[in-house]
Amino acid sequence: MKIQVPLVNGLLAGEYGSFAPEEDRINGKPAKSFPIKISDVPAGTKTFAIFMNDFDSVPVCGFAWIHWLAANIPGDVREIPADASRKEPFEMVQGSNSNRSKFLPLNSGSPVGYTGPQPPSGVHKYTLRVYALDSKLDLPHAYWLNEFLYKSKGHILEEAVIDLPFSATQG
Repeated sequence: MKIQVPLVNGLLAGEYGSFAPEEDRINGKPAKSFPIKISDVPAGTKTFAIFMNDFDSVPVCGFAWIHWLAANIPGDVREIPADASRKEPFEMVQGSNSNRSKFLPLNSGSPVGYTGPQPPSGVHKYTLRVYALDSKLDLPHAYWLNEFLYKSKGHILEEAVIDLPFSATQG
């Protein structure tokens, strides 16, 4: 399986992170998800799941930041359009991101679905994983990453991974 995300000068476009306009923010944090193309899907794929995180956040906040969890995306989808997290152009269930942490103030961006990159300095690499699954997973709205990991065990047909660099200084 292959996944593609458009980059601008080798970086995820600013509109999907720190440089998002006000109308694409929730409680001040970027909320417009980027488009994803999926190809070479394994036979038997019933659904897809998305997991995006930032391991470069560990020195900044002490943990890998979860930016997006989504599951039960129909297996016939080959393009996830921009802003799919807010517009939900097909059936899916979205999980909790790190804005839902009890260590952050209430109203720190959207706690469910996509929350865009906002590195404090330099370039962070955001890891996007797309999973092809052989079934629909029994996950509730706002599920946690550990719930996905437990429920997907034995159902992952294939996983595609790419790093998406985002710069604190792009415009």
